[in-house]
Amino acid sequence: MSPTTRPLAYVHSRTAVLRNENIDTDRIIPARFLTTTERTGLGRHCFEDWRYAADGSDDPAFPLNQPQARGCSILVAGRNFGCGSSREHAPWALLDYGIKAVVSSEIADIFRGNALKNGLVAIVVSDAEHRWLLDNPGVELRIDIAEGTIRLPDGGVVRFDLDAFSRHCLLNGVDQLGFLLQQETDIARYEQRMEEAA
Repeated sequence: MSPTTRPLAYVHSRTAVLRNENIDTDRIIPARFLTTTERTGLGRHCFEDWRYAADGSDDPAFPLNQPQARGCSILVAGRNFGCGSSREHAPWALLDYGIKAVVSSEIADIFRGNALKNGLVAIVVSDAEHRWLLDNPGVELRIDIAEGTIRLPDGGVVRFDLDAFSRHCLLNGVDQLGFLLQQETDIARYEQRMEEAA
């Protein structure tokens, strides 16, 4: 995410489901694609070794290749999503693929931190809520970043925790650097006061 990223207040989409547990970052984006520092273009390699058949065509057995998953921007994933080595390329690949939010009962801490820093909403829900989402692929959800809620089709509401800084960055379309740059005037004033007091 950069200081010019579009603010994200809501994610409204049907869900695509990957039930598998322990999907690690190498499964999300294989290590051989980590040679770039560009955030775009990685979507075509997202789930590369799982998504394509040996001849390079889409593998119909891969859940995200199935017609009902096309165009979904909310991914409901199995427990312990994003485990393994730390790599910002994993959220970059998911975002470039078209995923805006990942929901699971457990998301690896380092991946979750990298995701939120890069504008990918990573949401942890209870085991019961997670089980319902896994069992109902294609359900339409509305994620409200400011409220910290997921609205279900039947009117039910699932609440999730999101730290205040991540929420601010998502809602305002800034990353950590962008946030600091927004404080440039205040920082300069503070430094001037410190110089005058010395």
